Amino acid sequence: MTAAGKLAFLASNSTDAQDALQRLTDRYGQVPPEQADVIVALGGDGFMLQTLHATQALPAPVYGMNCGTVGFLMNEYRPKGLTARLEAAEKAILNPLRMRATRPDGTVAEALAINEVSLLRAGPQAAKLRISVDGKIRLEELVCDGALVATPAGSTAYNYSAHGPILPIGSDVLALTAVAPFRPRRWRGALLPKSARVRIDVLQPEKRPVMAEGDSRGAGIVVAVEIASDPSVAHRILFDPGHGLEERLIREQFL
Repeated sequence: MTAAGKLAFLASNSTDAQDALQRLTDRYGQVPPEQADVIVALGGDGFMLQTLHATQALPAPVYGMNCGTVGFLMNEYRPKGLTARLEAAEKAILNPLRMRATRPDGTVAEALAINEVSLLRAGPQAAKLRISVDGKIRLEELVCDGALVATPAGSTAYNYSAHGPILPIGSDVLALTAVAPFRPRRWRGALLPKSARVRIDVLQPEKRPVMAEGDSRGAGIVVAVEIASDPSVAHRILFDPGHGLEERLIREQFL
């Protein structure tokens, strides 16, 4: 149960989201996110991820209403009865991945990713990657278009499109998935404990450049990326009863 007192509404730039913002603030009022009991995000999954990143230091949970084209992390948009929905909402806690990407000039980019950290080839030739887990080389050479590490919350996004597994939301597991693997041809990725520390080194980076992203936020061309779950950061997301992430992840597998 969530106390739905003061609400902060945030909206994407889409016309539907901006119209919803006007209607909801007229009906329920508006406070700054720093003063809110609940933050309501209006848009699609991309805007939800932006909101979670932008408000991760605030105590208020985030409740999304779908005004976009994709809404896996969102609830159905209905302007009436919002207070009652918030008070009955179920809470999910998500720990993001922390990406530490090293560029060719030695500079380092760090970012948090709620869905996935991905490496993708940046040139015409396939990437060559070396994969280590907890300091031990597990795959000496992976020839592919890229590779990614996904959280359970992100397992139905890019990971699933790359034929990675859907992970139950409560599982302490990460998915390591190859994107269009060429060699080893039959390698289907791996399931790793949430505590695992993954390092991906780019082989022949001058000839086969690779770029890295965390939740679609780019770090540029990289030569190595370290990825680990960060339990010190907890994103709190609210869902209508019976429509939480666990139910959605199960339902997705039977579509």
